[in-house]
Amino acid sequence: MGTNYYRIPTEQEMQVRKQKLQSRILTMPVDVNSIEQGFRYIANPNDEWSSLSPWDEFIDGTNVHLGKRSSGWKFCWNFHKEKYYKDKESLLNFIRTGRVVNEYGDEMNAEEFITMALEWGEPNGLVANKEYFDTTEHHHWMSNPEDYYDKEIDGLRVSSSTEFS
Repeated sequence: MGTNYYRIPTEQEMQVRKQKLQSRILTMPVDVNSIEQGFRYIANPNDEWSSLSPWDEFIDGTNVHLGKRSSGWKFCWNFHKEKYYKDKESLLNFIRTGRVVNEYGDEMNAEEFITMALEWGEPNGLVANKEYFDTTEHHHWMSNPEDYYDKEIDGLRVSSSTEFS
């Protein structure tokens, strides 16, 4: 059993997003093509082949999974394939510019969260690496267990997956 943590925007950031959403809606084209395309007319900064609707743009990045703490394990960070941050420094800056909540909706001070996460499971917490998989029976169903190994980025345990439970 563990607890997942998320970064959500500040209220001020959400107010700015809301104003942008309102402006987008007021100027939104309502022709046949726009309707047929689901009002996806905003360039997607993450994918040049797709477009966003005003609502997609509004909610993008509003609930970013940071990682999970579990008893006996080191904190496991979610790097989202480097969509929001790529290293420890940019991760910590990202956390500090927003608010942190757990999966139960409880808000936590960003600095207290950072301290907790960096200390969780130190120094001997488990890491899903080669040594772990070699000494457990958890990998018998895996064709390539290396695909499931945690990565290490700037001393942080980072999941090989972006999907958490």
